[in-house]
Amino acid sequence: MQVQRLALPMLAGLVLAASALSGAARAQGAVEPVPQTSQWQTSQWQTWQWQTSTPEEQGMDSAALARLVNFGADHSLDSLLIARHGRIVLDAYYAPYTPEIPHLFNSVTKAVTGTLVAMLLRDGVLDSLDHRMVDFFGDRSIANLDDRKRAITVQTMLDMTSGMAWTEGVEGGRPDSLIEWGRSPDAIQFILDRPMAKAPGEAFDYNTGNAQLLAAIINKLTGMSARDYAVTKLFRPLGIAAPYWHSIGPGLTQGGGGLQLAPRDAARIGLLYLHDGDWGGQRLLPTGWVDRIRHAATEMHASFDSSLRYANFFWVMPQRQVVMAVGDRCQLVMLFPALDIVTVVTARDYCSFGRMADEISGAVKSDTALPVNSVGGNQLAGALRDIATEKPSTVGAVPETAAAISGKTWRFPANGFNLRALTLHLTDQPAHYELETSTPDPARPVTTLAGPIGLDGAYRLGQPTALGVMALKGTWQDNQTFAIDLRLVGGDTDRQWLLSFDGGKARLSGKDRFGRDVKADAEAPGAQ
Repeated sequence: MQVQRLALPMLAGLVLAASALSGAARAQGAVEPVPQTSQWQTSQWQTWQWQTSTPEEQGMDSAALARLVNFGADHSLDSLLIARHGRIVLDAYYAPYTPEIPHLFNSVTKAVTGTLVAMLLRDGVLDSLDHRMVDFFGDRSIANLDDRKRAITVQTMLDMTSGMAWTEGVEGGRPDSLIEWGRSPDAIQFILDRPMAKAPGEAFDYNTGNAQLLAAIINKLTGMSARDYAVTKLFRPLGIAAPYWHSIGPGLTQGGGGLQLAPRDAARIGLLYLHDGDWGGQRLLPTGWVDRIRHAATEMHASFDSSLRYANFFWVMPQRQVVMAVGDRCQLVMLFPALDIVTVVTARDYCSFGRMADEISGAVKSDTALPVNSVGGNQLAGALRDIATEKPSTVGAVPETAAAISGKTWRFPANGFNLRALTLHLTDQPAHYELETSTPDPARPVTTLAGPIGLDGAYRLGQPTALGVMALKGTWQDNQTFAIDLRLVGGDTDRQWLLSFDGGKARLSGKDRFGRDVKADAEAPGAQ
């Protein structure tokens, strides 16, 4: 079974709507925030550079890694990075994704939020992980406040054992709490007011609200957003440029998602944990923090792997000796402490954690260098070249309908894609589009996006958004049906819309993020 729906509520629609949440606002009375880094900016803080190595030099088999690269091509991976003994042995990027585009890491973000809590503890800004959650929110009136809610601590939130009633749909089902949360005018109050289902510490229950409350606590203790605090205390020491990290309001970083990083930068965070919180002789994490994760005791009761454990926002596979930060649709930072390996995976679909871990550990043949393997090296080089080139899809013949609809604007009633209007310029050179989407921000209810569309079976990259770079391609399936493939490159989204034309009418159909069928009939078109 695949882990599902670790997304934040603002990712639930077309996903493009989240671009309205792109600003990182300043907390009242806080220091000036660190500017968001451009999606294409090169790091200005790098002081330590990754070194590369052949797999054999680090005791790994090139042929096995070539098979793993090919496996990734069949399972919607965007990138796959493996570093052993502090050196990168595999750095694979699947076109049209490239290393210059930061990737959205979804709930891997929770592990970063937990890391910031650890730093507060190290510096004495947070006195104890047993500090009660309600003590930080004395300025608010909290509903359903009973002895169980008063007993919630920082540690129970880090372990997802806070006991709050919450439905996130991690193993399927409707993510009701995420949907309700996304509609709430006050994200923090919504979480604080949840009724209690269990006593804190009693049982694991995946709840993104825990991470969001901790991000709010970071803001209260430091006067900075979690993102700005991370830039100062974590990212700069690791040599990571100030990244894009979504906010949900003034001074409030998304604690459970929304962080964009380059895979090599995500691997730096993994390397910090692999080295027990030490970075070049500087102790960034308190003693015992990483050890508690490696010996995680909270049972997750996951149907797809009953052995999974949890601690401090990390997942642990004890039998495989693997520690993971996990994000929706197979965003992974995997640590193999016994093998001295850090792996970073970015993807657009769910994956088997066990299969991934077994393939990686299976490529290890020795703790010392292996003989040169020219055959395996050639296989790996060929696999890397192959995935770096996009494979165009089949393109249908262009019917007369293309000219008839080109330049016309089709407007749609409310729908599961949040699409309000679409204009296709299919006879222009180059072909391009404009679209309008609804957003959850009342101050900015509509977002307009425009860009090129590939008609030769390959994506054309357009505008960077808060959730990836827009890329579209289109093809005629028959004389009346135009298929639009939309991908947020550096995000986790693949969509296909079908536009069917009949007698001056148009119908939009496809599936939303949760696999539900969506159909919407357009109003009468008008020329641009």
